[in-house]
Amino acid sequence: MFFPEYRARRLRRTPGIRRMVRETFLRVDDLIYPMFSAFGDNIRKEIPSMPGIYQQSIEHIVAEAKEVHELGIPAVILFGIPEEKDPLGQDAYSDEGIIQRTVRAIKDAVPELTVITDVCMCEYTDHGHCGVIRDGDVDNDETLKLLAAEALSHARAGADIVAPSDMMDGRVAAIREILDANGFNHIPVMSYAVKYASAYYGPFRDAADSTPQFGDRRSYQMDPANRREAFREAALDLQECADFLMVKPALAYLDILRDLSDRFDLPLVAYNVSGEYSMVKAAAQLDWIDEDRVILETLVGMKRAGADLIITYHAKEAARLLASSRD
Repeated sequence: MFFPEYRARRLRRTPGIRRMVRETFLRVDDLIYPMFSAFGDNIRKEIPSMPGIYQQSIEHIVAEAKEVHELGIPAVILFGIPEEKDPLGQDAYSDEGIIQRTVRAIKDAVPELTVITDVCMCEYTDHGHCGVIRDGDVDNDETLKLLAAEALSHARAGADIVAPSDMMDGRVAAIREILDANGFNHIPVMSYAVKYASAYYGPFRDAADSTPQFGDRRSYQMDPANRREAFREAALDLQECADFLMVKPALAYLDILRDLSDRFDLPLVAYNVSGEYSMVKAAAQLDWIDEDRVILETLVGMKRAGADLIITYHAKEAARLLASSRD
């Protein structure tokens, strides 16, 4: 049997050669670490469905923020668990809300760390939906007013980037308008542009205490079967002056990441969501997988699909692995 003159395995023979010809690189600078800030003192409660991830009071959040910064991770994204919830989610846009206080504490302690805030209502409403309820569904335009007020309060507290995750029509424009009108035209908007109504969010709802008390979110989050709709959503957010586009979840939507990477030139963010994290952790606890290799392979897959940045609960683990491994 005669082989072709070219042999592909020549470029796989040694670790050094593999590094030289590697096409996709995962760097610590690509990572964003999610954190859950809870009202109260001395709280550090592990989330049962997300081993290694905690609901934490501000003093513990600050300590972990310092650890994140020391690992070289450039940014965190914050989610809040308020003292009280109500139909209009008032803690979300209060200057003394849990996220506003957390932002100030982090920026005081670790000013170099980039702080991104999730802008949504579901963590703050007693019904668990992402806005104002009218006739059993979320009223889009009334919700825009609250989201804009929330984003402005985050900017006033010192947030570096605001990230609306609600999937209301027009929310990027509403947020951009209020930020610009109040002297925050330098604050970028990281839009959850393409957010699917996914079963992969289950553990997050435990973490953020945000399970809807009735119905579901399919009237405002995207149908997982739809691909072309993602182009429309991203194009609308681009027109409304979003600075980043996001795809959430990531693992089952790598085709969407590639589509958006090919079509748009804004920085593209993948959200490696809670269910994806929890599946890796569960399989690792049963010794069914090599956890370290699966973490890096998964994140590299998201980069290869087109993501520029990755929000991931694995960020600290990945940073340590990247620092210790060269192959």
